[in-house]
Amino acid sequence: MKLILWVLQGLLRLVALCVILYYTLICSIMIVRRGPRWWMRRSWDEVYDVQDRLNELILGNLLEKRSKMKTVTIYTDGACSGNPGPGGWGAILMYGAHRKELSGGEANTTNNRMELTAVIAALSLLKEPCIVELWSDSKYVIDGLSKGWAAGWKKRGWIKSDKKPALNPDLWDRLLELTDIHTLHYHWVKGHAENEYNNRCDEMAVAESRKYK
Repeated sequence: MKLILWVLQGLLRLVALCVILYYTLICSIMIVRRGPRWWMRRSWDEVYDVQDRLNELILGNLLEKRSKMKTVTIYTDGACSGNPGPGGWGAILMYGAHRKELSGGEANTTNNRMELTAVIAALSLLKEPCIVELWSDSKYVIDGLSKGWAAGWKKRGWIKSDKKPALNPDLWDRLLELTDIHTLHYHWVKGHAENEYNNRCDEMAVAESRKYK
């Protein structure tokens, strides 16, 4: 979604530039025909008005498309015994009255990899761009996305600000691709507390990890 907005903003600037160039050409012709005094009586207000109208038209279309996007709530969690060791992940997707649970695991992994895998698996199920309310008890995931850490690591060739290599670049890279498709709102939730959806994700993650013991 961010990439789409960036492309549309570029197109908006290009259209506005074409309008200004066209208006400049018309003014030049009018100056030749009517003399320079005609130009003295004109202003750039009309140009700005046209640009404002184009902005309203394009941005209005964007807002209209966004208003038609589905809002999906996603809860995820990961678990690992030993860290590294056998691990599992769980996710819940909710849209209106619909609810879907999914889970999986690996024989040798880490807790952070399971947290990332849960989010990737959930977002990968969405068949169209959506507004996603993402809930996770992993600061690693929430801060990595919401604070732009992962995007910064990728720009630096998966090197962190402390010059150390970023872990799990394969999963972060896939997750960043998915966040470009959807509009995500990030929420941290306290783990092993009173949130029923987080607790359910934890149950699924632990159950999956036990399959490999």
